[in-house]
Amino acid sequence: MATLLGSESPCTGGKRRNGNSNIVTKFTASKITGQGFSRGTQLPGGLLQERDKRAKWNGIPTLLQKLYESSHPNSDLSHAHSFLKVLSSQLSMEAMSFVTEDRKTAQESTFPNTYTFDLFGGVDLLVEILMRPTLTMQKKKPKMNDDLVKDCLSVLYNCCICTEGVTKTLAARDDFVLFLFTLMTNKKTFLQTATLIEDILGVKKEMIQLEGIPNLSGLVQSFDQQQLANFCRILSVTISEPDVGNDDKHTLLAKNAQQKRNASPSRAEVNQVTLLNIPGFIERLCKLATRKVSEATGANILQELEDWYTWLDNALVLDALMQMATEEAEQSSTESSDESSLATNPLRHRLPQSMKIVHEIMYKVEVLYVLCVLLMGRQRNQVHKMLAEFRLIPGLNNLFDKLIWRKYTSSNHVVHGQNENCDCSPEISFKIQFLRLLQSFSDHHENKYLLLNSQELNELSAISMKANIPEVEALVNTDRSLVCDGKKGLLTRLLAVMKREPPDSSFRFWQARAVESFLRGATSYADQMFLLKRGLLEHILFCIIDSGCTSRDVLQSYFDLLGELMKFNIDAFKRFNKYVNTPEKFQTFLTQINSSLVDSNMLVRCIVLSLDRFESQTEDVKVVEVLSECCLLSYMARVENRLSFLFRLINIINVQTLTQENVSCLNTSLVILMLARRKAKLPFYLNALREKEYAEKYPGCLLNNFHNLLRFWQRHYLNKDKDSTCLENSSCIPFSYWKETVSVLLGSDRTSLCAIASYIDEPFMDLDRDLVEV
Repeated sequence: MATLLGSESPCTGGKRRNGNSNIVTKFTASKITGQGFSRGTQLPGGLLQERDKRAKWNGIPTLLQKLYESSHPNSDLSHAHSFLKVLSSQLSMEAMSFVTEDRKTAQESTFPNTYTFDLFGGVDLLVEILMRPTLTMQKKKPKMNDDLVKDCLSVLYNCCICTEGVTKTLAARDDFVLFLFTLMTNKKTFLQTATLIEDILGVKKEMIQLEGIPNLSGLVQSFDQQQLANFCRILSVTISEPDVGNDDKHTLLAKNAQQKRNASPSRAEVNQVTLLNIPGFIERLCKLATRKVSEATGANILQELEDWYTWLDNALVLDALMQMATEEAEQSSTESSDESSLATNPLRHRLPQSMKIVHEIMYKVEVLYVLCVLLMGRQRNQVHKMLAEFRLIPGLNNLFDKLIWRKYTSSNHVVHGQNENCDCSPEISFKIQFLRLLQSFSDHHENKYLLLNSQELNELSAISMKANIPEVEALVNTDRSLVCDGKKGLLTRLLAVMKREPPDSSFRFWQARAVESFLRGATSYADQMFLLKRGLLEHILFCIIDSGCTSRDVLQSYFDLLGELMKFNIDAFKRFNKYVNTPEKFQTFLTQINSSLVDSNMLVRCIVLSLDRFESQTEDVKVVEVLSECCLLSYMARVENRLSFLFRLINIINVQTLTQENVSCLNTSLVILMLARRKAKLPFYLNALREKEYAEKYPGCLLNNFHNLLRFWQRHYLNKDKDSTCLENSSCIPFSYWKETVSVLLGSDRTSLCAIASYIDEPFMDLDRDLVEV
């Protein structure tokens, strides 16, 4: 605070006390204690003017005093507005430097004007001015000038981004936060209001309850499509579960404990229900997500787009520019009010066409995010029904080539990793959000067949007929009027661009997740063959073996997809053997699998399950042939290899480190033991674990760890219907057999050859008995 305090400290031995320091110190203390001076208007004007030059306040305290004196109730606010305009010009320069430069930690020395404005009560004064109409007893509330409201909001936003603590102070005032939503009814002040609300909600300790907003339904229904798209930026904060930000909190142990403490629906879940109850809300979001925009032309359009974005990393700047452009156009033409106005309005301005496209893309990112969150919520089936009815998927399919995956944004474009904490360009964010939506839409839901067109649905039926197997019920029940139009469905288009991505592109991760979600659930031979015929297996194997891909995230997504594609499918294993046709290729494949079992264990589970089924189909000549020739099946058929996987799967996890990401390792180890139990080989496997412990000179370590893991498994899965259903569908092993096997393994009878306890010597028993009680 050297800029404000002057060169001397408040108390310096025998030196004279610094007057500037006294003023600042008293104001600072009053903010903490609530006693004493609260704003500059309480000080004599002469004193403020005297100290102004030495403290480098740039006349801000004096201007605030004049603003206060000219903004009393029933006064003419035009004078107040003139003082505010002067203040706004001083503060806006600091805010613009903050937006256009690398963002720094807000400090009073970096942004002295904004800091001084807040210190002398400017923020509180503007809140008071804005809320004054709500305090009157008159039936007809006085209306403030729109430009005055806009300037008040803009100054408050500038203070939020430049001065630490201002945003949190405003967020703590629930009355002010709810009041801001009432300002959104005015189109002229909507943009400034939305931007300020978004900033405030981002730091608010407790998530706001949407049902507390006065007349929320009427407010949302009054928005035009541009306002609704902007409003989605705000909604994204109110319907998403807060990120706890600490890895320890992401463990299943911690999550289960939290769920016990918070049995009732979270605020985010309540807000989701509130939104779904607004008439026409989902329909309008679907229209926003699927409306078309003018196409840009030119070979350098991507570079132009990226150049603009280098300084437009704040949505406020882009929206403000677009608003100015719109206002310019309104001077010579009447604005269209229909829902396609943003896309078709002939704006006469200097902004490039690419910026208008980016503007639309940024809106679509927010809309798709809201839809994605709702798809993953408790009302998933209700949301699914509405998205199908309002033809979201066919609409996105029509936008795919022209907007979502335009040809000039392919292959050589470098993208950020999906876990990297960085700002992506609008186009990258749009693609990733689109892929996340497809993943959520397809995952374990019968509506996944809407991603195909009628011809592709007929192809699935023909595959089932040729294989002499019944069609999947969900396919039979699919409403053909709601599927994709055109020559290709959305899934087929996605496969085409997936093959063109660079090896380490993070788009590959999201693309693979989206395609994998189409295959999840009960295994469908027809679905697998549909994708196999389009060369998906060969593409995946190329990426894993031959492309030089080193991204663990991309490889994990490909291992998971390969597992779903090959599971129980003898044709897939035959194709695998045809591609992996040399010992060197097979060794490279094994090396990739073994480099991280957390990433590849779902594929290991697929191979183990498939091998078990094929071994029971020896009357089928084709199966016998593949069993004898396939290097992958032969490798997994050797018991020492299955035991090696089992040892490592148990050893890389424990109850304290279990997460949603690695709990699959526990389930894969259980699959290996369940299949062994079916063949009366469980004692052999348990004894092998014991021998491994002693060979490694850690008796009891593996088995006690596994015992604790299984005890946790019981508590976790016996209370989660969805998880248990997923286990049963993905393995084709009844969940009752999962539960039974775990109970047998946890048996306390030390004479039972199928109980873990029988293989742990007494001195090493129950090393961690109480760990799951945490």
